[in-house]
Amino acid sequence: MGTLPAAPCLLLLLAGAAGLGRPRFSFPLRVSPPAAPGNGSGSSRQLAPLGEADGLALASEPGAAVSFLAMVENLQGDSGRGYYLEMLIGTPPQKLNILVDTGSSNFAVAGAPNPDVTLYFNTKESSTYKSQGTDVTVRYTQGSWTGVLGTDVITIPKGINGTYTVNIATILDSENFFLPGIKWHGILGLAYDALAKPSSSVGTFFDSLVSQAEIPNVFSLQMCGAGRPVSGSGTNGGSLIMGGIEPSLYKGDIWYTPIKEEWYYQIEILKLEVGGQNLNLDCREYNADKAIVDSGTTLLRLPQKVFNAVVEAIVHTSLIQTFSSGFWTGSQLACWDKTKTPFSLFPKLSIYLRDENSSRSFRITILPQLYIQPILGIGQNLECYRFGISSSTSALVIGATVMEGFYVIFDRAQKRVGFAVSPCAEVGGSPVSEIEGPFTTSDIASNCVAKITFHEPMLWIISYALMSLCGIILLVLIIFLLLPPRCQHCFTDNDVVNDESSLVRHRWK
Repeated sequence: MGTLPAAPCLLLLLAGAAGLGRPRFSFPLRVSPPAAPGNGSGSSRQLAPLGEADGLALASEPGAAVSFLAMVENLQGDSGRGYYLEMLIGTPPQKLNILVDTGSSNFAVAGAPNPDVTLYFNTKESSTYKSQGTDVTVRYTQGSWTGVLGTDVITIPKGINGTYTVNIATILDSENFFLPGIKWHGILGLAYDALAKPSSSVGTFFDSLVSQAEIPNVFSLQMCGAGRPVSGSGTNGGSLIMGGIEPSLYKGDIWYTPIKEEWYYQIEILKLEVGGQNLNLDCREYNADKAIVDSGTTLLRLPQKVFNAVVEAIVHTSLIQTFSSGFWTGSQLACWDKTKTPFSLFPKLSIYLRDENSSRSFRITILPQLYIQPILGIGQNLECYRFGISSSTSALVIGATVMEGFYVIFDRAQKRVGFAVSPCAEVGGSPVSEIEGPFTTSDIASNCVAKITFHEPMLWIISYALMSLCGIILLVLIIFLLLPPRCQHCFTDNDVVNDESSLVRHRWK
């Protein structure tokens, strides 16, 4: 490598370095002193007061039924290993830490000893646990687990007051799910029931909470890890607000984009800009085959064609013209002297989302401090960084790389996801995220999302239908084989019988 204009750079090959190749889990967390929401610039993006927005509540209103201020900083995180919530499960209560994941729908906890977890839920010690006797398996981008469904009571010390009965899967076996050094013992899937396993009939945790606690069908999430080392050793804070919005957790206006489909939190991406320059791709490329908001994914993940365009644009618009490909693919780190910082070498990255008014859009922008991420403990005189963006074969995923810059509102009641600037998204006292709008969409297709989307539950239905059809055909063939021959004509050597058939194999997730 040559010498960069602003600082000497060294690339270190990290093939096999623990944790760098796992995109499922999040970054460290940090909370700055809360800032009051700004007055905005006349935009009507902010959430209406209680009673004016279909039951949605501002969290810190004196008359609110729930003390949402008590939920501030209810998340903790071990650097690079996830944001988790403390929860009490069973009778008597067993205290466990639960990873918060908006990209899945099952609530599951370790149900047996595991070398990578310090605690597990012992169902035999809970008098209120009821097994449903149903096996369940869930696979993620990285890792999977198998367990048994049941029900039990839960309490969230820094959450909604009260005790509630929810579906819970006890994890009995797993692969690459629990990782060495993690401080959480289960996962809280906050997506829609369409993703629940083994079927959508399994009521989700948040649906149960909304029904039993009678809270608005909305939650909001602040993840405070901007600028913190990915592989730190301490714990930091964040906030999961259940039932409303806490004004101290955002600045300025909230901008909303519609939820296109209720399975993941699928939204519509209109375009991407690098350093203010449009990538000029067909907008459907950004949504192939879906674009989702997922707190359980560490990086910003882009479809391969989009990823290639972003990397090329960053190279062309940055002060780094000659750079190893290993940095962009995640196999190498870029290291500078500790007296230097590389952020001025890289451009801003902007994502345009469709507004609730479909003729308008808004953009969320992250500065390099969010996607050029420091790694702790590499060298005494060097500060090393990784690229916080990766390629994807299945979706565009707005993960922690982007979410750490914003206060994100999952307004399920009105089918929309909101974004506002987070006051904890600062590095060195300067904000590292921006929101601007509105912009016209006259130059963009009216629909950037494919009309036919084969959701995972639909794929299961199709697979079961095909298997049933094959079973019926096989049964008929067996019956014909067992019946005595009644043909009046016996084939001779001169007869030709063509039996052309094919077997189509499907692999379902």
